[in-house]
Amino acid sequence: MKVFKFGGASVKDAAGVRNVAKVLSHFPDDDLLIVVSAMGKTTNALEEVVWAYVEGKETKEKVESLRKAHQVVLAEAAPDDVAAAAELVLYVDRLNAFLAARPSGNVDRDYDQIVAYGELWSTLIVSAHLRHAGIGNKWVDARRIVSTDDRFRAAKVQWDKLEDNCATHMPSFESSPMRIVTQGFIGSTEDGLTTTLGREGSDFSAAIFAYVLDCESVTIWKDVP
Repeated sequence: MKVFKFGGASVKDAAGVRNVAKVLSHFPDDDLLIVVSAMGKTTNALEEVVWAYVEGKETKEKVESLRKAHQVVLAEAAPDDVAAAAELVLYVDRLNAFLAARPSGNVDRDYDQIVAYGELWSTLIVSAHLRHAGIGNKWVDARRIVSTDDRFRAAKVQWDKLEDNCATHMPSFESSPMRIVTQGFIGSTEDGLTTTLGREGSDFSAAIFAYVLDCESVTIWKDVP
């Protein structure tokens, strides 16, 4: 298996998402685990949501803007995927429900619960487009694999748990090649709270998956010719 990582600039819009499928088309026989970052400047936008939330300011307009932006990309990249569209709405509803509650008092903890949605949204869209393009794949929640401590915004990986997590939560495939789409940057604590590995952590995520799955290589695809 090979690990391919696509950063935010590589999936910043529908054209970028379509290019992921184009890249994969050059590797028709390889088992691939595809690690994807949040789209474009989504993490920055979600950070603005975090600061508004902890300061008791309105967040609905900021979240709605993000929802619309992602919905547009999904509609262009996978126009007939009703299930993916419904899943996107569900994730936005979960974020809004979190924001409707009071801050926990731990800013870093709240940060991780909010900012992680960027990767969840982007991988949902990439997975949907790959199906639309005829590239079968399975979406995996990286938080089920990457166990960490509770040092929010700078979580440390619990390496001894990765192998068991993969055995439990990695999907099985009836035929080859395997295509797995998952998130960079995020993990979770034993209590199920979302954590992040630090800004620009998706490259680290790609290495984590390559380590635990004993992959032959990691390729970081950049938004350049």
